[in-house]
Amino acid sequence: MVVSPALRDLLDDPGNKLLRERLPYEVTGTIAQAGLRSPGEMWFYAGSDTLTGASGGHRIAGYGRPGPSDPMPPILLVLIIMVCVVLLAPVAIFIATAVRFGGDRRDRRLAALRLVGTDIRMTRRIAAGEALTGSVLGLLIGLVMFLVARRFVGHIEVWDTSAFPSDLAPDLRLAALIAVAVPLTAVLVTLAAMRSVVIEPLGVVRNGRDRGRRLWWRLLLPTAGLAVFGLGGKIDEYSVVNPYPIAAGAVLVLVGLALLLPWLVEACVGRLRGGPVPWQLATRRLQLSSGAASRAVSGVTVAVAGAVALQMLFAAMNDDFNRITGQDPSRAQFYAASEIVRGDAALQSIKEFRATKGVTTVIGTIEAYATKPGKYTDDEIQPTTSFTVGDCATLRELARITTCRDGDTFVAHPKDKEQAGWVDQTARKGKVIEFDTYGRSKPLHWTLPAGSRTVAARTDPYGEERSGILVTPGAIDARTLPGAQTISQIRVDESVPDVAEYVRNTAARLDPGMRLVTLNSVERNRQYESIQTGLQVGATATLLLIAASMLVSQLEQLRERKRLLSVLVAFGTRRVTLGWSVLWQTAIPVVIGLAVAVAGGLALGAALCWMVGKEVSGWWLFLPLAGAGAALILLVTLLSLPVLWRLMRPDGLRSE
Repeated sequence: MVVSPALRDLLDDPGNKLLRERLPYEVTGTIAQAGLRSPGEMWFYAGSDTLTGASGGHRIAGYGRPGPSDPMPPILLVLIIMVCVVLLAPVAIFIATAVRFGGDRRDRRLAALRLVGTDIRMTRRIAAGEALTGSVLGLLIGLVMFLVARRFVGHIEVWDTSAFPSDLAPDLRLAALIAVAVPLTAVLVTLAAMRSVVIEPLGVVRNGRDRGRRLWWRLLLPTAGLAVFGLGGKIDEYSVVNPYPIAAGAVLVLVGLALLLPWLVEACVGRLRGGPVPWQLATRRLQLSSGAASRAVSGVTVAVAGAVALQMLFAAMNDDFNRITGQDPSRAQFYAASEIVRGDAALQSIKEFRATKGVTTVIGTIEAYATKPGKYTDDEIQPTTSFTVGDCATLRELARITTCRDGDTFVAHPKDKEQAGWVDQTARKGKVIEFDTYGRSKPLHWTLPAGSRTVAARTDPYGEERSGILVTPGAIDARTLPGAQTISQIRVDESVPDVAEYVRNTAARLDPGMRLVTLNSVERNRQYESIQTGLQVGATATLLLIAASMLVSQLEQLRERKRLLSVLVAFGTRRVTLGWSVLWQTAIPVVIGLAVAVAGGLALGAALCWMVGKEVSGWWLFLPLAGAGAALILLVTLLSLPVLWRLMRPDGLRSE
C-alpha cells in the first residue's frame, strides 16, 4: 500500500499496534501533496493483483475527475458573507486604532520640531510621513513573517484543520489592495486625529472643547445598516443572493457600534464618583482621556457583536442542516455490511463480531432479495421483497415477535398498508419464491411455509423498517442464498478502551472492503460543517489579534504615564493599588463595550434571521462570548503587570 505521511507516522508509532493489525500491508510508497487535502489527512491506497469481479472488484473508467457539485443554498451564502464581514471588520478597526498608538509622544516630538522652525503644514506632513513609513515597514515585516510562518503551517492544526504551505497563496489583487489600503488608512487616520490637536512650539493643547461628543450622527450608521437589510427583503431557497447589500448592512452596523462606544464610555465614566483608591485612580484617568480606552476595546466590541449575530444565525438555521437520521446509537453503535462474505464465512463473520473484545450484542443477518416467479414484460414490475436470515434474538430486534424457535418463518408487514400489500404479492404463504442468481446458474426456488406468522416490522438500529420475509437458520441453508450480503449491527461497551478499534480490526480481517458505519442520530450537512469549521479557525485568529491589540494599547498607555506612575510611587502608592487601577481601567471600557456589543449583536442577529426567514431560537447565546471578553480583560491585565512594575521606579522622574 501507499500511505499519506501522517498515516506513515502513525503506523511507525510503537503505541499503535491495533492500527498496524488493521493495515498489515507492506508500505511501498507515500502519497504526495497532490493526492491529499491537508497534511494531517489519514489516507492509504491498498493494491492487489488478485482483484476480480467475483471477489468484489469493480472496474472504473476514470479517476480523480471532479463530479458535479451541489449548489450552495442561498442561506449558506448569507452565512459565508457574514463570516467574512465578522472576521475582517475587527481587523480593519485594529488597523485604524494601531495608528494612534504612541500619539502623545509623537505630538511632543512635533512640538519640538515647531520650536526649531517648522510650520503647522510641515508638521502635519511630517506626522503623515511617520505614519506612512511605519505602515509600509509594518507591511514588509508582516510579509516576511507570513513567508516564514507559511513554511511551518503544515505542522499547525487548529480545530482539526491544517493546510499545506502552497494552500496559503493570497490573491495578488487582494494583496495589492491591502498594500495600498493600509498605508492610506494610516495617513488618513493620523491627519484626522491631528485636527483635534494644536501643536505649538512650547507644548500641545488637546481636546480643547467645551461640549461633549455628539450622539445623533453616531446612531445613523447602525440604523442605516438595519435599514439596508429591510430594503433588501427576505431570502428564500430560490432567491439569488446579492452579497453587496448584505455585507454593506453588516459593516454599517458593526462600524456604527464602534463609533457609538466612545460616546457611551465618556457618558458613563463622567458620572463615576468616590470609591476605593484604585477605583478613583482608574475612573479619573478615564475621565481625563477616555478616547484611548475606547479605541482599545473597539475591536472587542465589533468582534463580539459580530459573533453574537453569527451564533444567532447558526442557531436559527441549525435544524435545516442537521438531519435526523433515525439511527439509534443506544441499540447499536456500528453498522457493518459486506457483499463478499458469503456461505459459511457469513455465519462465521457474525460469530467473529460477537467474539470481539468489548462487543456486547450483534444483530447479525444474511440478506437477499426474493421475487415472485413468472415471466414479466418490460412494462411490468416483478414483485420483490427482502429476505432476511437471523436467529431468534436478532429477528426480535427487527420485528414484533413474541415466541420464536429455530426453524420458524415470519412475514413482516410495514406500517404502510400499500407497502404491506406489495410484500404479500411475493411472500405468499405455501407458495414458491425465487432468488435470482444473476445469470450464473438457474434461479433458486424455495417454498415459504404455509404456517408462517405475520408480524409487525420494527425499525432497526440503522433506522430502516425491516419488512419482508424473516426466517431462522433452521428454515433455510443461508449459505445457498445467491447475491446475499452479511449485515451486522453491533453494540459495544464504550467503557472498554479502544473498543471501536477492535471492531474495525475485525471488519478489516473479515473483508478489507467491508462498509463499516458509526451510527449517529444526527447527520450534519458537509457544506454547513465546513463553514462552521472555517469560522472557528478564523475566530481563533481574530481573537488572538484582538488580544494583541488590547495588550499593545495597554502597554502604550502605561509608557505614556511613566512620569505619573513614578510620582505616585514617590508619594507612597502601593504597587497593588496601581495594579488594581490598571485592571479597572481595562475592565470599565470593556464592560461598556460588551454591553454595546450584546445589544448590537442581538439586533443584527434578529435582522439576519428575519432576512433568511427563520425565527430567533437563542437569545442567550451571548453569555459565553461575554465570558470570553471578561477572560480577555484578565489576560491583558496579567500580561501588562511586568511592564507596570518596571515603570514604577524613581528614575522615571528624570527629564531631559
